[in-house]
Amino acid sequence: MAKADDLILFAQVVEHGSFSKVAELNSLTNSVVSKRIARLEDDLGVQLLYRTTRKLTVSEAGKVLYLGSKNVKQAAMEAVDAVSGFGEKVSGHVKMSVPTISGDLLLADAVAEFCTEHPGFTVDMSLDNRFVDLIEDGYDLVIRTGYLEDSSLIARHILDSQWVICAAPNYVSRNGRPERPQDLVDHNCLQYAYQTTGASEWQFIGEQGNYILRVSGNFSTDNAAALRKAALGGYGIAYVPRCLVYHDIMEGKLVDLFPDQVGKKLGIYAVYPYTRQPSQKIKLLIEHIRARYLAIQHFF
Repeated sequence: MAKADDLILFAQVVEHGSFSKVAELNSLTNSVVSKRIARLEDDLGVQLLYRTTRKLTVSEAGKVLYLGSKNVKQAAMEAVDAVSGFGEKVSGHVKMSVPTISGDLLLADAVAEFCTEHPGFTVDMSLDNRFVDLIEDGYDLVIRTGYLEDSSLIARHILDSQWVICAAPNYVSRNGRPERPQDLVDHNCLQYAYQTTGASEWQFIGEQGNYILRVSGNFSTDNAAALRKAALGGYGIAYVPRCLVYHDIMEGKLVDLFPDQVGKKLGIYAVYPYTRQPSQKIKLLIEHIRARYLAIQHFF
């Protein structure tokens, strides 16, 4: 089996057309390079290079192998790029926008922690549910929940956020517990006027796929904390991301009414403008944020 480092060495020899140049690049002697190429030829049972005193010529088999070797070299370089700088000092400024729920739940803490770990690194973090324009508004990084369509951006999926339908026990005791999703039309449904999705269109898992139920109620808000307060106060039934009310459900302050039937699940993504390689500080910050999300993924 040919060794990956021999393939990379072979690709370099083809590109530079010289054993001595490649030896110099890799701090090796000419004879070591020559021996390793000879070993590769022995392993594969074919001649890859024709050597004369003046030049190297690549054989037909060598040309085929070079195409594959080039990919190995590229993959190795990208792998090194991906972690280079993990031990270096991270500095600079990042302007970012995050959704309000995740901001309150973990991002404010996670990003402030990252800044403390990397003196000289500063962040301006805006908490906003609207889909900001990264390029227009000059953002370096945005955490988004929802569907992504813009091809000029790169998105790293972090995890999925499941939604729940919940109410306070005193609301249920006064108004009865809805047994099936269809019963919600007779209840006061508190609405989260959120992003682009309809606040009164609640999604359920059905036998023939997901379906939408239109609900109504006397209170709607674009603020997650206000919606949670209204639900905790027993004023109606709320449809919210589970992470917002995870502790309330665990403590019995809210009841999860349809635990396995809610169809809404949105991806949470780290999004940045399209460049072949994001800067090291952005990559490290995304990995830090992702680790913090995954540490509490049961909330979602």
